[in-house]
Amino acid sequence: MRVFDEAMRINGERRRRSSVIEVFDPFSARCIGTVPRAELQDVREAIDAAAAYRPRLSRYQRSEILGRAATEVISRAREIAELITLESGLSLKDSLYEAGRVRDVLLFGSRAALTDDGEIFSCDITPHGRERRVYTQRSPLLGVITAITPFNHPMNQVAHKVVPSIATNNRLVLKPSEKVPLSALLFADILYEAGLPSPMFQVVTGDPSEIALELLTHPSVELITFTGGASVGKQIAQVAGYRRMVLELGGNDPLIVMDDADLDEAATLAASGSYKNSGQRCTAVKRILAHESIAEDFVSRLVAKTRGWSFGNPGDPSIEMGTVINERAAMLFESRVDAAIHQGAKLLVGNEREGALYSPTVLDHVRPEMELVREETFGPVSPVIRFSDLDEAIRIANGTAFGLSSSVCTNRLDVITRLVNELHVGTINVREVPGFRLELTPFGGIKDSGLGYKEGVLEAMKSFTTIKTYSLPWPT
Repeated sequence: MRVFDEAMRINGERRRRSSVIEVFDPFSARCIGTVPRAELQDVREAIDAAAAYRPRLSRYQRSEILGRAATEVISRAREIAELITLESGLSLKDSLYEAGRVRDVLLFGSRAALTDDGEIFSCDITPHGRERRVYTQRSPLLGVITAITPFNHPMNQVAHKVVPSIATNNRLVLKPSEKVPLSALLFADILYEAGLPSPMFQVVTGDPSEIALELLTHPSVELITFTGGASVGKQIAQVAGYRRMVLELGGNDPLIVMDDADLDEAATLAASGSYKNSGQRCTAVKRILAHESIAEDFVSRLVAKTRGWSFGNPGDPSIEMGTVINERAAMLFESRVDAAIHQGAKLLVGNEREGALYSPTVLDHVRPEMELVREETFGPVSPVIRFSDLDEAIRIANGTAFGLSSSVCTNRLDVITRLVNELHVGTINVREVPGFRLELTPFGGIKDSGLGYKEGVLEAMKSFTTIKTYSLPWPT
């Protein structure tokens, strides 16, 4: 809360700031463009314009706009991917995959906009009932939605906020990460070209320390949807007041490898889950829990797959992994790995850094109390923790502040059943990475990973609406 209070203190005169924000390529460290540096008045005008507008788009019109945008995203997938790679450092392979996911969000939103969301209840089903029927319908919010998105999926995170808003006839003001604003602006252009009225979706780019509080406390803001770190999410909760909040925060997601697992499959999932998107996903594999009876074999397979995972210039289409978001982040991963090694963990491969480029890294004999796995390490690191039985695996998996997602490699139904019932997380995937999902399905966590409210197109559409109930006489 102090961050926002400090940023917003007005004592008669604010110091003059630059009118633009520079955007940098993490790989070359060169400036690739600038975006406007919004001030308080810019934010107020955007929210006021949204609040004054009353969307009147039919379900068909909303569906058509989102469908046209989906077609445009696929036709421009290469352009989109190159922009994502340039501003985020993600490999071109990862960025092309993200463009496909954005298209999926748009398509799911287009279809969901056509679905009647009401329910009907007959009222003569108890001795106290009457010959009536109760109906419900979902209505757009009276106020404006504020959305704040992170750097790790520059366009897909934006799509997951904006598409449900359009599908439900709402108005949304977005502040994308100042590190990757260009993808958000391109997405806005695509939607405008598809026919979206601009007051329904506006983008403000700026320094969060200067404009965040206004986005959270403006009287016309009715809902805040935020994806990012737990500490910032908690600050938002402190200052937002009497408003709806959907907070999708961090994760510390375990991959549990049981003694009956297919070890080659498990090692493949561990590598993919740790290194895709440069490990910068809230649902990336952050901890690998391996049963002690198979740990040696599993680790040797994981090391082999890690050595084969190419990394380097993210613009090279043959490269699997690019940089992390900036050199500061890479230095943090390096320091946490160094600390774990100093405390007894064994480095098997990686821990090489050059600027924002950090190599895929495997450590064995990691202990749960080490900072590397106690906190969310948001990069391409595979820390292996060994366990002796399922009880210990569950204790370790639940032993962090986070509760977002998880996965297990096993074929035993009794193990799967226990994990589904006893892991304190929002998602459990069997023989898949923790991050597996469709853009349509419910997604979210508990504890420091969120308040239990889910995202995903359908769940977000529910969050972005209010249920209105009415009844009519209905003789039987």
